[in-house]
Amino acid sequence: MAAAPVWSVDPRTGKQREQVAIEATAEAVDAAVRAAHAARGALADRTVRAAFLRTAADRLQAAGDRLVETADAESALGPTRLTGELARTCYQLRAFADIVDEGAFLDVIINHPDDTATPPIPDLRRYKVPLGVVAVYSASNFPFAFSVAGGDTASALAAGCPVVVKAHPDHPALSEQVAAALREAAAEHGIPEGAIGLVHGFEAGVELVGHPLVAAAGFTGSVRGGRALFDAAAARPVPIPFHGELGSLNPVLVTEAAAAERAEAIGAGLAGSMTLGVGQFCVKPGLVLAPTGAAGDRLVKSLTEAVGGAGAGVLLDHRMRDNFLSGIAERAGLPDVETPVTPGAGGEHTVSPGFLTVAAEKLTAEGAYDLLLEECFGPVTVVARYEDDAEAHTVLSRLPGNLTATVHLSTQEAAGEGRGAEILAELTPLAGRVLVNGWPTGVAVAPAQHHGGPYPATTSTSTSVGGTAIERWMRPVAYQGAPEALLPPELRDDNPLGLPRRFDGRLER
Repeated sequence: MAAAPVWSVDPRTGKQREQVAIEATAEAVDAAVRAAHAARGALADRTVRAAFLRTAADRLQAAGDRLVETADAESALGPTRLTGELARTCYQLRAFADIVDEGAFLDVIINHPDDTATPPIPDLRRYKVPLGVVAVYSASNFPFAFSVAGGDTASALAAGCPVVVKAHPDHPALSEQVAAALREAAAEHGIPEGAIGLVHGFEAGVELVGHPLVAAAGFTGSVRGGRALFDAAAARPVPIPFHGELGSLNPVLVTEAAAAERAEAIGAGLAGSMTLGVGQFCVKPGLVLAPTGAAGDRLVKSLTEAVGGAGAGVLLDHRMRDNFLSGIAERAGLPDVETPVTPGAGGEHTVSPGFLTVAAEKLTAEGAYDLLLEECFGPVTVVARYEDDAEAHTVLSRLPGNLTATVHLSTQEAAGEGRGAEILAELTPLAGRVLVNGWPTGVAVAPAQHHGGPYPATTSTSTSVGGTAIERWMRPVAYQGAPEALLPPELRDDNPLGLPRRFDGRLER
């Protein structure tokens, strides 16, 4: 594997800014993984881990101005958006520190012997332990929150797993700066810098998922790239868990009653959601089922006015811009597909938002129009006009798995009258998060959050956002008949660490 320079590139001009690093060779990947593996013991103490995560958040926050400036130069996402994303990232690190302190994620369960049970129960003590080194693949569209210090890294470190991050080529300079901040925080708590590895380059990513000391991987990106890595993880002599977020259409169903009640508001809301961040959110609504008739016409008119007034924007890199333009041309070229606002090139380096409309009947059977049921990354959505509930149902039944599914109901439907509950039940198998009268863009970092969904949205049933994301990097182990003196402190009867646990069937907090 030949080493090549890694350049920071300005997406506003397409020009190289500065050389940042060298693509990692196979030997460099091996060294990074082995250094991470050697650092496992330093992460064993939960008190140290929690303190490290908080210090990491403090260091990132203190360097905020410099980090946001670098991120904007490499992503063109703008200081306002990036400042908020950095705050979210720091909050996430501190939230995982709180989870580590609490200890419930260890899922401690103790059963004492019971000879009266059938069959008899021996002494059993179960909890969760970290898997080992986690490979993290950064996302392009969230240079903070899904990158070097993002949710995969934060949750893996919280679980006690060192990480080796494969930097995204769209923000290599930022990746280096964030990794340096994490390593400085680690050093403050006696944790080796190797606990946070960073490598650059496509081949490095391939080497990383195949390394025998890598125990699990987290990925956010495209279906094509994610599926290739997922297959590689499964084909190893010792397969490993691969938690990948690959792609999502995020369907929206607008009922006829909802359109009649507030078509203009729904159209405006849809415009804001699909153009947010130049349409580069993984939960952007990409397919909207809207009724035919006057109410649906009002919705489309409102959407036309709002999207038509939105300005052009810069995508994360020119490859994505080229893919967006070719994807739009292919979709708009299908017979009977209309473009009330034509998406496309806004300038030499920008794109303009727009949307397509088509009769939902075209999407009810397999054929060329299936292209409209595939994600198109950028500021575009497809509005499919349905004649009746049966036609809308048929289109929904043909969709693959998604991160989100949304329904807009009327006031009466939301109150339980009509098909509201039936529609919710219909959407539930499609997605990991089902929304009512809202928009999917915006993923709150909260304990009850679930950011995942049936394939191809994700390759597992886990979430990459929220406290339960930590579960991806742990495995249960049970001790049977082990003498108290030999047990880890987490599993001893006297509970020296004061952990929440289930003790002989009783929940203790």
